[in-house]
Order: sequence, then C-alpha cells, then structure tokens
Amino acid sequence: MEIPRRGLAIYTFGNVSAFDRDRGVLAIKPSGVPYDRLSADDMVVVDLEGKVVEGHLRPSSDTKTHIVLYASFRGLGGVVHTHSTYATGWAQTGTPIPIYGTTHADHLAEDVPCTEVMRPDAVEGDYETETGKQIIECFRDRSPLHTPMVLVAGHGPFAWGEDAEKAVYNAAVLEEIARMAFITRTIHPGAARLPDALVRKHFDRKHGKRAYYGQK
Repeated sequence: MEIPRRGLAIYTFGNVSAFDRDRGVLAIKPSGVPYDRLSADDMVVVDLEGKVVEGHLRPSSDTKTHIVLYASFRGLGGVVHTHSTYATGWAQTGTPIPIYGTTHADHLAEDVPCTEVMRPDAVEGDYETETGKQIIECFRDRSPLHTPMVLVAGHGPFAWGEDAEKAVYNAAVLEEIARMAFITRTIHPGAARLPDALVRKHFDRKHGKRAYYGQK
C-alpha cells in the first residue's frame, strides 16, 4: 500500500515481495489487482521454484525476477519493482543516474546503475528470469547492499532491502534522486558530477564504520 501512497505506481503497476530465507518462501503481490482492493489474504506465497504454496490468486508476473535476486544476493529480505515516473524515464533512455549532489550521496556512493538493453533472444526466452540475470550481471563488480537499486534499460526501476518496507523506502529514494537529477540536467545539461570527497563524506557519515547520522 506504500507504493501508491508514495506515488511510485498507479492502478496495478508494480509489485513488492517479502522473503523468509529460513523457510525459502516469499510473499508477493498478486498480478493485476488494484492496490486499493488488496488485503493481506490476497498475498501469494511461492517457493524459490516459483510454485505457489499458499494463496488463491496468481502471483505477480515479475515473480521470477524477484526469485533470481533473492537467490543471488545475500541479505535481501524485500524486493520492489515500480514504474515511478522519473526513474522509469531514466531507464527508458538506458542511462545511469549521475551522482550530482549530496542527497544522492547520502544513499549510495555511485551513479544509479542501468542494465544493458535485453537481447532479442533473451526477450523470447524466460523473460522475467532474464530480467533478473540482467540485474545480476550489472552487479558483477558492485555490492547490492551498498547500491540497493537499479534501472532495467527500457523497463523501469527495481530496489531492495533487508525487508519489504526498506525496499519500498529505497524505491522512493530512487524516484526522488531521479527527479532531482532530471531537474539538474534540465537546468544545466553539462552539470558536473559531485566531487569524490563530498560523495565519500556524505555516504560514510550515514553508512561508514564511523557513521554518526541519526540516533544510537
């Protein structure tokens, strides 16, 4: 319900899941059901093979993408996919979101990455699994815990976290970063990337070993 509340999707767009790693199952939004009609009883529980183990509705069409991410990235307890306007706009250009300012650096220390455009043979194969594989490939040399978000080229954003609530939080942060970057580039198309010293300062004060942001 937080997805439409934060303006991250309209109608039936998007989905979110929560993973119980000990039991090897995830609960995910059912496919094509409007948010204002959802209840806890509508959630669909599936195993890591995609088999429904509880629920009376069809799971999200993106379930296999969620499964690939849970199977490949340790520490994930929630995954969300939205069609939020600005993040999707960047995804449709196939462009990473540059780290222009300290708001971005408060949350990750690099550009928001973007996958490659999916090959035609992958599109014709197991599309949702291939989407997950695209994301995994994009993170071959980066940490999914330090960078809990990605743009899938031509498609839209995915985000994740230690639970479903944190995943949606990261999706909302991604949309705000995308909106700010769009405004920055519109005002000044040649705007420079934030200097590395400022990037490290803002990221480390929230996420570093000596972080001092917030309360203990």
